[in-house]
Amino acid sequence: MRILHTMLRVGDLDRSIKFYTEVLGMRLLRRNDYPDGKFTLAFIGYQEESEGAVIELTHNWGVDAYDLGTGYGHIALEVEDAYAACAEIKARGGVVTREAGPMKHGTTVIAFVQDPDGYKVELIQRKS
Repeated sequence: MRILHTMLRVGDLDRSIKFYTEVLGMRLLRRNDYPDGKFTLAFIGYQEESEGAVIELTHNWGVDAYDLGTGYGHIALEVEDAYAACAEIKARGGVVTREAGPMKHGTTVIAFVQDPDGYKVELIQRKS
């Protein structure tokens, strides 16, 4: 078994694709409309689906926003340098909600950014 994808429901698919591709540097791997079900699925990631886990963005037509709920946590991305990644994300128009720095009660350098729908994305600096 292996993890295939994580699914997020989004209110504006184009805005979300733009964030994940232009701000976080992922690629749009595929996008399909399902007119009978009135929804669109877009799969984004850093590598092909056959090579690693990706994110599925689900847009239900006519739904502009969702309650995030209290059970959802975040998506985590490994980065070479969390400080540089935060600077680049801000330069691309992204929102950093927790600047890069050591995690509380530890030494791992982390940061958090927020996507257009309010989902948290954690940046974890690769240990040397």
